[in-house]
Amino acid sequence: MAGRWSRPQMCPNLRRFDTLTGRGVRVAVIDSGVQPRHPHIRADRILPGVAILADGTILTGDDVTLDRLGHGTAVTAAIQEKAPGAEILPIRVFHDALRTSARALAVAIGHGLDRGADIINLSLGTVNPAHRDLFAGLIARATAQGALVVAAREAQGEPCWPGALDGVLGVGLDWDIPREAWRVEAGIFYASGHPRPIPGVPQRHNLYGISFATAQASGFAARSCESLDDGASLLAAMLCPNPLPLAGEGQTCEASQGEGLSGSRPTGPHPGPLRVPVPLPQAGEG
Repeated sequence: MAGRWSRPQMCPNLRRFDTLTGRGVRVAVIDSGVQPRHPHIRADRILPGVAILADGTILTGDDVTLDRLGHGTAVTAAIQEKAPGAEILPIRVFHDALRTSARALAVAIGHGLDRGADIINLSLGTVNPAHRDLFAGLIARATAQGALVVAAREAQGEPCWPGALDGVLGVGLDWDIPREAWRVEAGIFYASGHPRPIPGVPQRHNLYGISFATAQASGFAARSCESLDDGASLLAAMLCPNPLPLAGEGQTCEASQGEGLSGSRPTGPHPGPLRVPVPLPQAGEG
């Protein structure tokens, strides 16, 4: 249906969306790290990162961000598909399982801001409202620095923090939207939950879920950020709900819909597909 989805080339930017790659934009990916040898990963765009333990200890070194779970590699692949020119800063908070502490997540967000991230991708969250104020302070800091946090807005029908906070690009899942598009409704950015295709693997057998819709939203945001000045402007641009001309440019912002994901689990030098749905990883107590 014409006009139902946002067309990327009409995204509200100072230049046409289809000319953008996210070059000059830094995206912090807070997750399980990244497998740089995966064929979907552009290793030349991966920056040296850190690992953060549950107590907030920061680890550095050549291998501290090596992904052993697959989730972070899938998330990074989804972002790089949409914004191949962006720099990726991996911050590893998941080690043996897709769970971490609220303290580790808070330290990770702060570290991403310290390292100059323009966008912070959180394909994770917590439904525990006790952590709301902790994350609200970090979102305020991100906004003040001109950075944008992109996070899942809810998990199993419950508000998810920090994704449900004001100032965050909160992402929802829409299975009907094409992977190349998105929609905005009631202040929520909806994207496809399907991943970057893996040759020879049917879509129904590939990784899928809200984690990757969030990653795809970060990729779209990174491309938009290339032409915008700060996170507040980017948030307004990404959430534009109605056709709206840009001053002096004649471009428009349309209602949009879309969600996407890419993923695979490391099983050796070249990880293969993880053929299960992925629940939203959780930031727990502590």
